[in-house]
Amino acid sequence: MALAARYGHTNLIARDWRRLVAFYESVFGCTLVPPVRDLKGAALERGSGVPGAALQGAHLRLPGYGQDGPTLEIFTYHQLAESLSPAANRPGFGHIAFMVDDVAAALAAVIAAGGQPHGDIVTTQAGRRSVTWAYVRDPEGNLVELQKWSEPEESG
Repeated sequence: MALAARYGHTNLIARDWRRLVAFYESVFGCTLVPPVRDLKGAALERGSGVPGAALQGAHLRLPGYGQDGPTLEIFTYHQLAESLSPAANRPGFGHIAFMVDDVAAALAAVIAAGGQPHGDIVTTQAGRRSVTWAYVRDPEGNLVELQKWSEPEESG
């Protein structure tokens, strides 16, 4: 039996949380949800399993879901572990996706805000609909999918 659950947030660990917050606000229209977090102490160490854990960061309300919608939590730990560059085929969370009106224009906005392209813009079929999409990288190299869905084709 499934739990009575509701989606809350996705966490992104950043090298510079302020830079990524500004990027997601300016490019995707995410909005800051106060307060800015500045956490440390025994509870954070026990909960995270990180000895000496201390972090700063913020939650951003994701666009399109109103005041009670899910958030993107962007934190920077004072001590960061080494990481591999995100890859579309690496096990674990791969990317965050935003639905946009124009994939090419969104890709240009990402690049103008310090992100980078990753692959080409393509269109693929998904049942009676198609989706035009592209992967991009935010200023810290995290993968973001930009997608535009078509209306369902008439069956006949």
